[in-house]
Amino acid sequence: MKFHLKLLLFICLASFAAKAQQVPTKERDTVVKTIFATYYAKKFEGRKTTSGERYRAKKYTAAHRTLPFGTLVKVKNLRTGKTVEVRVNDRGPFSKKFSLDISTSAAKALGSINSVMPR
Repeated sequence: MKFHLKLLLFICLASFAAKAQQVPTKERDTVVKTIFATYYAKKFEGRKTTSGERYRAKKYTAAHRTLPFGTLVKVKNLRTGKTVEVRVNDRGPFSKKFSLDISTSAAKALGSINSVMPR
């Protein structure tokens, strides 16, 4: 089961540049949105993601229902002001309330885990 973060995260979606053979290169598309996010539970460590990669808690990765794999997402914790950039490599979360799952290390870097998880 995934742990839920009950805080708003500021999301700045930046499309990862398309394949190198395309000329001319496009500027990054940017969308700013405020959403709720969750982070992966420990039991997902080492399991395959939808993209075929294995989930690693130490990497800054994320799951989103529709963004293309490889999309870079800048995530900001509105409470702490900290930001991280994660790469989409999985699908989910499949909940109406939450729009993004981030890796455990990304959640820690945002200062989100200590406010939700008891020590």
